[in-house]
Amino acid sequence: MAVDATAYRPRLLAARRGAARQLAALDRDFEEIVQGSELVNTDDEHDPEGATVAFERAQVMALRASTQRRLEALDAAWLRLDSGTYGVCLRCAEPIGAARLEAVPDAPICVGCASGGV
Repeated sequence: MAVDATAYRPRLLAARRGAARQLAALDRDFEEIVQGSELVNTDDEHDPEGATVAFERAQVMALRASTQRRLEALDAAWLRLDSGTYGVCLRCAEPIGAARLEAVPDAPICVGCASGGV
């Protein structure tokens, strides 16, 4: 049996807005790194003062990929909410506990399945 969707719509929407803002900020950070590296003609691979530009780019891209996966998970949760299957474990078809949905509103599986059960 699915949970009451009305309680989770605002939470999912807020989480998605936050993730979208984070993704936009990471895109700006990446662009700043790229633009900054184009303006400076140094050998950053051998700079003893700190991280290389390549490392900074890779770090931002990893964060961006993680945030993009979060957005996709939130969108999938929204679709489950619309279809009436939100709050039902995708593996065992049992209800996902309210505490788990409070902590992870886009959770697709129950705690038992997430911890290796079933």
